[in-house]
Amino acid sequence: MANSLRLGIAGLGTIGVGVVKVLQKHGDKLAEKTGRPVEIHAVADLDRDLDRGVDLSSYQWFGDALAMAKDEGHDVFIELMGGSDGIALASVEAALESGKHVVTANKALLAKHGTRLAKLAEDNNVALNFEAAVAGGIPIIKTMRESLTGNDITKVYGILNGTCNYILTKMQEEGLAFEKVLAEAQAAGYAEADPTFDIGGHDTAHKLAILTSLAFGTELAFDEIYLEGIENIGIEDIEAADELGYRIKLLGVAQKTESGIEQRVHPTMVPKHTAIAEVAGVTNCVGVEGDFVDKIMLVGPGAGAGPTASAIVGDIVDIAWGIKLPPLLTRASELKPYQRAKMRAHEGGYYIRLHVKDHPGAIASIATRMAEQDISLQSIVQKGPDDRVTESGASEMTPVVLITHETTESAIRKALADISADGHVEGAAQMIRIESL
Repeated sequence: MANSLRLGIAGLGTIGVGVVKVLQKHGDKLAEKTGRPVEIHAVADLDRDLDRGVDLSSYQWFGDALAMAKDEGHDVFIELMGGSDGIALASVEAALESGKHVVTANKALLAKHGTRLAKLAEDNNVALNFEAAVAGGIPIIKTMRESLTGNDITKVYGILNGTCNYILTKMQEEGLAFEKVLAEAQAAGYAEADPTFDIGGHDTAHKLAILTSLAFGTELAFDEIYLEGIENIGIEDIEAADELGYRIKLLGVAQKTESGIEQRVHPTMVPKHTAIAEVAGVTNCVGVEGDFVDKIMLVGPGAGAGPTASAIVGDIVDIAWGIKLPPLLTRASELKPYQRAKMRAHEGGYYIRLHVKDHPGAIASIATRMAEQDISLQSIVQKGPDDRVTESGASEMTPVVLITHETTESAIRKALADISADGHVEGAAQMIRIESL
């Protein structure tokens, strides 16, 4: 049997402990499959005395992850500390520069520094694997780096954040307001005490940036992603979507156009009959469209100790087998500069919700403003009277829902600005893209 593959694990939180458990339970099976022992040599964490529920006594302990990254006692550095900079970045750089393979689940690190780290891995002839960084236990990175290389990928999209999907699912199934479901998600451990990173769409955007580079051979461009979270989705939007035959999902979408690459994260109405509409709770899914494969979709657990550890161990096994691909599929020196696509019409149209003042001619004026921007309306639905109470008494607002045909976002926003200036509406309009998928 070949020499053992020695591992150093930096970060012993939920995921790190999950990796230890998998390796301790299945170490013998991994050795049989790879032809060499796969063994933990060292671990790094600040708190050595914390009871983590696993036996760590036989491993060399480092209180400093950077020192472990530079240590010559192991072959693979597994970074599970998190964060886009600081000790995580310094440790990964040091490990690559010292000729160690790196496995990480850190999507923020990759979204910000992935292009440079990929080049560093290639320059030092080592692997940089990150299956667990996108969609947890779903093998989307391996699928794109290996199984789909014979395709010209045109679009990649998906539900990439379980917290948001859980919230939207609960709102839809139980008719609860966003704030109440968010509080329940925090109590259940699905959402952080500060949920901004998730519900604001940042987590989804980090993952989308990685998928975009893999799909289209471009440098990572997280800062170029149009970003909109779910914090403004109301129960009235959930109910309206249901009546119209849709579900609301937070999607990350990247697609190739004639003018460049389009990257966007935003709430989206998807038809009820589609597979993606049925993805509920904390489950993730990723869809890919290619010229030969047509359309595929992978669905599974997007987070959690078990699924994430499973993905990490899969990356380790690739290294044990001697599989070493360019981290971003295209060699770093050949990655194209990211070119943002020009504004174009959104094929699925838009859902717009307005609180319209109960004045004669208000609806007609709104329709006129839309027509001035060449926006064709599929429907205008006037809901029941708004039951809100203002300082002056009962509200005289009427909720109105508009569904447009294909149009550009700039046209929609200009029309809404004109409508607001006319004084016919109160508050900001709600606007959600509709995707046919």
